[in-house]
Amino acid sequence: QVQLAESGGGSVQAGGSLRLSCAASGHIGSFNCMGWFRQAPGKEREWVALMHPGGGSTYYAGSVKGRFTISRDNAKNTVYLQMNSLKPEDTAMYYCAASPRPPCTVVPAAYNYWGQGTQVTVSS
Repeated sequence: QVQLAESGGGSVQAGGSLRLSCAASGHIGSFNCMGWFRQAPGKEREWVALMHPGGGSTYYAGSVKGRFTISRDNAKNTVYLQMNSLKPEDTAMYYCAASPRPPCTVVPAAYNYWGQGTQVTVSS
């Protein structure tokens, strides 16, 4: 059973930065797609950034493009989310997700594996 474990969340002021990590128990190259989603209280889970761990293609939601960067270290079986210029509206629980099958989709239900989440709080 694949396990994903997020870390790196915390509380920062607007304009600050955080780097989230997602460590997988298996080889991330075996996944077709890995990504980061977030969910704020009272809102639906939304996608933030996705990538193909093998080829490296990346995709970003419009609200974070230019501020967040998804990357991976295949040797460490870890995916990262570098978050810069954070805004209060970025406050949410951030989840790592993985799917072994194509396509790389923004639909949360398509992902088989999820971490437990890490909280990000941005104050103004």
